[in-house]
Amino acid sequence: MALRLTGHVELPPHRGPGGFDHAAVHERRQRLYVAHTANDAVDVIDTGTQRYTGSIEKLTAVAGALVSEERDRVFTSNRGEDTVAIFAAGEESVPLARVPVGVRPNGLAYDPGRDLLLAANVGDPARPESFTATLVDVARGTVVEQVPVAGRTRWAVFDAAAGAFHVNVMAPPWIQVIDAGARVVTRTIEIPADGPHGLDLDPVRRRLFCACDAGALVEVDLETFTATTRATLGGTPDVIFFNARLGHLYVAIGDPGVIEVLDAGSWRRLQTVTTERGAHTLAFDAGRDMVYAFLPDSHRAAVYADAAAAG
Repeated sequence: MALRLTGHVELPPHRGPGGFDHAAVHERRQRLYVAHTANDAVDVIDTGTQRYTGSIEKLTAVAGALVSEERDRVFTSNRGEDTVAIFAAGEESVPLARVPVGVRPNGLAYDPGRDLLLAANVGDPARPESFTATLVDVARGTVVEQVPVAGRTRWAVFDAAAGAFHVNVMAPPWIQVIDAGARVVTRTIEIPADGPHGLDLDPVRRRLFCACDAGALVEVDLETFTATTRATLGGTPDVIFFNARLGHLYVAIGDPGVIEVLDAGSWRRLQTVTTERGAHTLAFDAGRDMVYAFLPDSHRAAVYADAAAAG
């Protein structure tokens, strides 16, 4: 067994349609931030006590939440108003800035060295020019570049060793690489499965993990840029997180509502954990080896400890 349920955190009931979306953990401050799209808010959980502490309100159709521990910042992507918001961690009552970006911003990634935030915009199929990734100078609170991409974006991550952002594109099934310094797409990686969605990075072994709508888990070698299908999943995946210390990959599948735990060395399936139908998003606290699954029907977070950490 890998994940062991330790309890639940009750979150506010939904005020409108939808549920939860992206989430991120600030380890030092012991705070978890999760986009509560149905409430136009980000809910905050104290990861020390495993209790809900409040919400950051008035973030229309918020889709993304991201943390920078290096800069002590919290970022949100607000898909209903085409903005990103920038907060000082621990002082989230008023944003430092709210910056207009592209059409329907979703995934976020951040380069702390350049203080550069990327918002991966879903765009509008009727407007192909709206498929972009917006680069924001966080210190100034201004857009510095709109980078065209090939189609609807999904998840994005920053690769410090390469000085680049990796952005999943749904169709064509590509990962596009944006150089953070040059602010242009410098490489396209073809993915051998439809619908690249969840994405995470193994910076030590220089590989990306990409979970695709077609039910495939793909590994990309960042030295050769070779993409190889490593596992078949039990449904359409969404959010994934990599536990570098344990070598475990956590994959959220909203239908039927499970977390699949894979060994990212042998590619064995270690465990399938039942969550709740529609639970497509996770958070990962690397300092504690804790995984959170957000349950839309019961509006709460299920909290799991990776039992392998105790061994």
